[in-house]
Amino acid sequence: MFKRMIFLFICIPLVFTGICRAETATKEKKGMATLEEVVVTASRVKEKKKEITTNVTIIDEEEIKDSSATDLGDLLAEKGIGHIHKYPGASTSVGIRGFRTDATGVDLAGKVLILIDGRRAGTGNAAKIMTKNIERVEIIRGPASVQYGSAAMGGVVNVITKQGKGKPTAFVEGLLGSYDYKEGSAGFSGKYKAFDFSGSFTSDSRDDYDTANGARYYNTGYNHKENSSLNLGYEFLPRNRIGVIYTYFDVDHVGNPGYFSQNDLDDYSDTGNRSVDFIYDGKTQNGLFFWKVRYFDGKDENEWFNPTSNYHSKTTVDPKGAQAQFSYNQKYFLLTGGVDWVNYETKSTSSSKNSEYDNPAGFLLAKARLFDQKLIITGGVRYDEYEVDMKGDGGKESADHTSPQVGAAYLLTDWLKLRANYGEAFRMPTAQQLAGDMMMGATRYVGNPNLKPEEGETYEGGLDLSYASFNAGLTYFHTDFKDKIERYTKAPRITSYRNLGKAEIEGFEGEFSYDIGSLFSWDYQVKPYVSFTYLTKYKDKEANEDLNYTSDLHVSYGITVSDFSGFSANLNLAYTGKQNIDDWESAGPPTWVAPVIEKGSFTVANLTVSKKILDAEKYGSVTLKGEIQNLFDKDYEYVQGYPMPGRMFFLGLRYDF
Repeated sequence: MFKRMIFLFICIPLVFTGICRAETATKEKKGMATLEEVVVTASRVKEKKKEITTNVTIIDEEEIKDSSATDLGDLLAEKGIGHIHKYPGASTSVGIRGFRTDATGVDLAGKVLILIDGRRAGTGNAAKIMTKNIERVEIIRGPASVQYGSAAMGGVVNVITKQGKGKPTAFVEGLLGSYDYKEGSAGFSGKYKAFDFSGSFTSDSRDDYDTANGARYYNTGYNHKENSSLNLGYEFLPRNRIGVIYTYFDVDHVGNPGYFSQNDLDDYSDTGNRSVDFIYDGKTQNGLFFWKVRYFDGKDENEWFNPTSNYHSKTTVDPKGAQAQFSYNQKYFLLTGGVDWVNYETKSTSSSKNSEYDNPAGFLLAKARLFDQKLIITGGVRYDEYEVDMKGDGGKESADHTSPQVGAAYLLTDWLKLRANYGEAFRMPTAQQLAGDMMMGATRYVGNPNLKPEEGETYEGGLDLSYASFNAGLTYFHTDFKDKIERYTKAPRITSYRNLGKAEIEGFEGEFSYDIGSLFSWDYQVKPYVSFTYLTKYKDKEANEDLNYTSDLHVSYGITVSDFSGFSANLNLAYTGKQNIDDWESAGPPTWVAPVIEKGSFTVANLTVSKKILDAEKYGSVTLKGEIQNLFDKDYEYVQGYPMPGRMFFLGLRYDF
């Protein structure tokens, strides 16, 4: 019944198309948005959403501001994007269409790719990316290997940093909350002559929390968490800008509590991620040609401590890379070509997993605007070369891959679009899977140089409607996945890797929002919304069983209220459906095989309210903000055995000047 209600809720707005058509003149006079006005960067260049042939979800700055989330993982969980695999502390992997980022945060081992401003973030851990200085988040659902290469199988999450505009402004903010939560933030944004700037810094800490059942879950707090973001630019010629983007994340002494039933009281970790980008964007005066050149360098660190056994290990990944692309854009045609290069060096103190991964690539993307720009045809191809080197334990191996994509969109009106897309995506084997030869405990792990990349083919079709304050979308997709890489016992105490496994995933994605206040010409906004992903099939074809760690339904729904002059409130509910999981708590000798069990569904509600309590134009304004997370005190867990906090309260003040 619940699933039927969701589909009904999405389909009903489409009935109102005729009503919207009758109101066209009135709404357009008010300057309300259509597909024409929304700009995204899903295809590596800025383009109007009406020309996109894939399903793209945008979380804008206002939604981020109204959310209770402080990091990307919590934001995507609140928006119901897909599977969330969240542990206490600072570890969250995210899933889209049955694929997800690697649970340990390894960027190259996942099947969903996280980007920062259009380049690989260097981590698959969404908890390491904060939301304070973000302009918007774009989620490309489905294959995006033609744009971004390996790992973009289920989709791409592109986090876009805020760029300074208009009169310079600044803010300071403080927040206190449950379990001795303390947070302090400061930031600035604006433009002065040819210089633009935007940045923020946040520091917070928290003690151990209680579950909804009232039991203290020890070793779940952290000493401090710091993050900062800085985006600086200088326009040295008209439409020519050089910029620097710096991001920093560090968390000290974050608890590693283990299963709640076996609560570990002393294990902890230190983890961090930082990067710097140097970017040059240019464009001719008539906009016919534009280009981008980028170099980036970063570091992702994970350090683990077990004081009882005096154990310590550290893994460091040093990602760096470069991008160069050039575009030709005229009324009926857009052509973009370029080259990418990424290099990852991995070092580990606990094993001989030191490795280097090198990946140059070239791509070509094209778009045609036909029949008075109502029919959009897109296509692209990308070629990737890979070389992996296991330093000391193993050898060198190389491989390559070609990825195509083609799509079409037809604009029935300026606000209603039909679209279809076909794309292929892949994930390259890791260095250890291809070229490793090492001992781990009593087992020898040997790579397989004949491994093929994991591959997926996706067909999708759908529609987007954006008229005035009414937005809706519906997408059907079907993915065939093959050549899954699995471990197997090659000989006694020898483990290797092979391509074995196929899967079939299909389903629907939808979203709807409508500002009721605009319908009745109110002076305030009342906007209900819902978005969902419903998988009708997620089958392991070899075992003829449903895929583990995959829910059939994810739904985010709620309502936003705002008076546009300092008051806003948002109630959000996120539903996660049941899923089959491996019950590792029940695994034991002699086989240590985990039985498969069903993990139940749950809904989490968050409420945020903010009100401007002082507004002195000359001296700035003060805003009071309150939050209740897990409003209904739900006992829930994203990962079996790791319960999340019970109801939490937060209260803060923000001064803007």
